[in-house]
Amino acid sequence: MKIRMALCGGLAALTLGTGTVAAAPPHGTPDETAALRSALEDVHEAGVPGVFAEVRDSGRTWRGVSGVADTATGRPVTPDMLQRVGSITKTFTAAAVLQQVERGRIRLDAPVADYLPDLLPGERGRKITIRMLLNHTSGIPDHIRYAFPSLQTGSPKSLDDNRFRQFTRAELIDLGVSAVPAGEPGATPGVYSNTNYLILCALLEEVTGERAEDYITRNVILRAGLKHTYFPTGTDIKGPHARMYESLWGLLDPPRDYSVYNMSWVAGTADLVSTMNDLDRFFGALLDGRIVSRASLEEMRRTTPVIALDGSTSAYGLGLEKVDIPGCGTFWGNTGTVWGAGTMSMTRSDGGRQMSIALNRMRWNEPDGEGRPQPHPIDGALTAWQREALCG
Repeated sequence: MKIRMALCGGLAALTLGTGTVAAAPPHGTPDETAALRSALEDVHEAGVPGVFAEVRDSGRTWRGVSGVADTATGRPVTPDMLQRVGSITKTFTAAAVLQQVERGRIRLDAPVADYLPDLLPGERGRKITIRMLLNHTSGIPDHIRYAFPSLQTGSPKSLDDNRFRQFTRAELIDLGVSAVPAGEPGATPGVYSNTNYLILCALLEEVTGERAEDYITRNVILRAGLKHTYFPTGTDIKGPHARMYESLWGLLDPPRDYSVYNMSWVAGTADLVSTMNDLDRFFGALLDGRIVSRASLEEMRRTTPVIALDGSTSAYGLGLEKVDIPGCGTFWGNTGTVWGAGTMSMTRSDGGRQMSIALNRMRWNEPDGEGRPQPHPIDGALTAWQREALCG
């Protein structure tokens, strides 16, 4: 899923024991290291049980943690923990599609009907192009509210109902395609939709003759030299990880652990498991032209305004998000959430500064009487952390 991490949220702050912050050498300057430690601890103290991060700058790497991976046992988080990284998966999928564009098997501005005529029949399949799927201007609505129908009535029931459910990609695509369109094909701002990337996975399978996950693993994950990034099977994360606490805008109090979950509801679009170190490696390689060509990278960095699932608007390209920070620079990367976990990874356009951060609590903002999520201390702490980590 996709929400703006610094603006998203959920529930009242958790009451936790004192968190710890650790850093691994090599460090930055003492002042910079202390500022990073303090900002990360503030995120934990604001109400996130556990947070872990990595910052890179000109060959120096800082890794920090604060808080706990398990609120029941007090088990601490560690900087090398695995994380469900949500919609950061889309950058991997988009890169795989661009590789096929380079091989001439896919044309960015060709209609979906040229490749998948039965998936979007009629005029709709002729109007929606591959590029529109990649940059969320297809007008196809997100399938999640239909896969989790209780969310439309303000109930968390379907989160538990679907914990062990095995969805097929075809049924999820049908949920999105059959729903009332979110807009006209090509119209801006676009509307963020996980269904777009499910269709792109089906496209990859059509043109490569293999599972989308297998192609992405071999041609994107392994090409980037990542050793701890994989598509999950079953319901468990294989390796050291934190529990994942979901607040669901106050509907789950206390927050509920969803670290054990069947991720088929976002297979190929938001289900990757990774580490902060691997994410920095990946975005460094991608923006350096080592995963797709420079021409493909320029296509990925052609942005359009897109409305996220939480109503915020971002500058979104082909699987890449652009963030401009006045006085600091332009950053490229992505953010993602699944139930109970949030992740952000950003790299400065020159590759010199990188930041990846993982949280084990999501949707913490309680709504007001009109149902609008209200500000929470986590929002301010997370924004301050991002500024410190990206700008120093």
